[in-house]
Amino acid sequence: MSAPEIVVHANKDLLAQAVAARLVTRLVDVQASRGSASVVLTGGGVGTGVLAALAESPARDAIDWRHLDVWWGDERFLPAGDPERNETGARAALLDHVPTDPARMHPMAASDGPDGDNVEAAAERYAAELAKAVRPEDHGPVPAFDILMLGVGPDGHVASLFPEHPAVYEEERTVVGVHGSPKPPPIRTSLTFPAINAAREVWFLVAGEEKARAVRLALSGAGPVQIPATGAHGQQRTLWLLDRSAAKDLPAGLHRPASP
Repeated sequence: MSAPEIVVHANKDLLAQAVAARLVTRLVDVQASRGSASVVLTGGGVGTGVLAALAESPARDAIDWRHLDVWWGDERFLPAGDPERNETGARAALLDHVPTDPARMHPMAASDGPDGDNVEAAAERYAAELAKAVRPEDHGPVPAFDILMLGVGPDGHVASLFPEHPAVYEEERTVVGVHGSPKPPPIRTSLTFPAINAAREVWFLVAGEEKARAVRLALSGAGPVQIPATGAHGQQRTLWLLDRSAAKDLPAGLHRPASP
């Protein structure tokens, strides 16, 4: 378990651009050393903004897109192509504009997919896909993702792990169906902490004053049942990448500003 590192950027747009640049650097380094890399995407304004910034950056071509595995941390259980799905947003912002290998794209099932409206079966299908991708060096039930990105809600939720919901107690399954989400739509699929915490690096991407309380509580050691963001960490690195509004309630000296 790695201790959190905190970097603060001036605003949401600069945060997205900086994370996009950081993502290029890290993925290129991993591919140079191992030949391939993996990333877990998040939705939301900042997550999609990072992908859009990457799409506009000339540096995107440094990534070997054909040797990048792309996974998702959670998904809204809606029909394929629905604009509310994280996959739809990621494809529109970036993935449809770079030469990815379709076999290395791993979207979570849609509600009109092979499991129909059975979200539990869809979660089991994704868990099986993750298990199939595990390599001997991963030492766990899911691949050791190189980078796993997470947004944080005002209530402290990450992926679709909401405060006090059954999924935050999960210790065995790597993917679950989520019912009764307090944020619409009510039915979702989500990685659990056993899957999230297998990642080498976990990056929290957080912007906006409405997130400041959740950021402060998560970094002050609140319980993961009440503030799920507390329960997520990387094996080698845990990065909190914030804008000034999201960082406004942090004690002075806890974070370092981004370089100009």
